[in-house]
Amino acid sequence: MRRLVLGAAALLLSGAAPVPASWSPQELAVLRTLWIGGLEKPEDPSNRHADDPRAARLGVELFFDRRFSANGEVACASCHDPAHGFTDLRQVGRGVGVGSRRTMPIRPAAYSTWQFWDGRADSLWAQALGPVENPVEHGFTRTEVVRVLSDHYRAPFEALFGPLPNLTDKRRFPKRASPLGDARARAAWAGMRREDRAAVDRAFANFGKAIAAYERTLDVTPTKFDDYLAGLFGDGGRLHLSADEAAGLRLFIGKGGCLQCHNGPLLTNESFANTGVPRGVANDMGRAEGVKAALDDPFNCKGEFSDAGPGECEELDFVAQDEAAQTRAYKVPSLRGVGQRAPYMHAGQFKSLEEVVDHYDRAPAAPAGRSEIRPLSFSSDERRQLVAFLRTLNDR
Repeated sequence: MRRLVLGAAALLLSGAAPVPASWSPQELAVLRTLWIGGLEKPEDPSNRHADDPRAARLGVELFFDRRFSANGEVACASCHDPAHGFTDLRQVGRGVGVGSRRTMPIRPAAYSTWQFWDGRADSLWAQALGPVENPVEHGFTRTEVVRVLSDHYRAPFEALFGPLPNLTDKRRFPKRASPLGDARARAAWAGMRREDRAAVDRAFANFGKAIAAYERTLDVTPTKFDDYLAGLFGDGGRLHLSADEAAGLRLFIGKGGCLQCHNGPLLTNESFANTGVPRGVANDMGRAEGVKAALDDPFNCKGEFSDAGPGECEELDFVAQDEAAQTRAYKVPSLRGVGQRAPYMHAGQFKSLEEVVDHYDRAPAAPAGRSEIRPLSFSSDERRQLVAFLRTLNDR
């Protein structure tokens, strides 16, 4: 099973730095589990090119290429902007149209199986395909993707993935065709021969695998909090948090119960939760719909275009399908860089970290489904201290 692995070094005190007396042995044991020093990137058996430098070099060009959009103005980087932590700082994403959810950051995504707020893709490369054909994101079709690849990337693409389909016969390969497009594009796709559709699908899947190879090179960057933990458990580090930051950390691992969901070096359990946030789109049911989409996705780990072998798709084999429990449950995001990517929640419902902490403190009833959080009874000082700690997770 793909998972986060903590190296042995993360579990031992080095003895190189003094341990502050303010932390109990139990608290130190918890803090060790949050240290980035033992973080290792999981493999993706569904993408044999996941860690191929040639695929990453091609993928970075595809990631920034605006030609993969209906209006020639939208690239992956348009929403996943490196200058803003690979998100866009908007309430909801905006491509050729306006979406209904906010843009998730790309940098920690390589450590996760489930992608999107509802987990409707089970790999980084499957995730890369979705926005391209989404009518309000790139608004493109998969035959158009293959044409851009043929016209501008043929040599490096074919060196990695083999021959692209010959698109010169416009009757066999319509310019704009997709099973997910508008009515005309869907009709064009239905009129194609089965083997031609399969050839386009394979090239489209490999397009996503190249982008994923680039995204896997985006390492998690150390923060002030990591520097503090390095001083406790590793080599170097300044061993300094302010009084408010240290008090906020103690709330984070204690009274706040934040570790229930935000644990491990990435500060996420990679799962899904209903936290009672206000509605975004009224009929958005979150994970309850996302899990069905992941299971039905032809580009999932067990699909025809996956490179995984038998028994290598355990997450898909054993995925929970409890619709009642997953209604309006959304992915628990990594808190790394959290202070730099407002607004917050799946539809940008909160403008600031202060509003987020206030929500968790009050724990209002969920608009639908069952909220998993309970009131915390924080004082105003405690709310301020928790926010101070969360800002130590910002990229430096």
